[in-house]
Amino acid sequence: MTIGEICNREVIVIQQDETILEAAKLMRQYHVGAIIVVDKPNGRRVPVGMVTDRDLVVEILATELDETVITVGDIMIPDIFTVKESTPTYEAIEFMRRKTVRRLPIVDEAGELVGIFTLDDALQLLSEEILDLAKLVRYEHKKEIRHRP
Repeated sequence: MTIGEICNREVIVIQQDETILEAAKLMRQYHVGAIIVVDKPNGRRVPVGMVTDRDLVVEILATELDETVITVGDIMIPDIFTVKESTPTYEAIEFMRRKTVRRLPIVDEAGELVGIFTLDDALQLLSEEILDLAKLVRYEHKKEIRHRP
């Protein structure tokens, strides 16, 4: 299974020249902890950075900066890591671990943003897999009892 098959295709994006106040409003509206910053060359959404709720708290609120004049480009995490949608899921999760990132934008072959995969997504996926394995153990036990009373 590839990461493109399971990633969230509804990604909240913003451009660098928007204010961080607008970023915070989007995070609240869509209940997300991060927004992908994109450039739009030729109409394509190309990820160039990320802003997290933690960035807003640590960089802006804690330092009492004016959220109406600071732009997303001023505080975004530049040079974000991405993986192609054709990447096997296990490799994407391993990549997140190696790079110590909680959120991973997913791009197509041309580098356009197509989705996002998060630590929460990985935990949900893995817990479902473990649950399926636990069910297998239980079913095998019941099968054994039925066939060999």
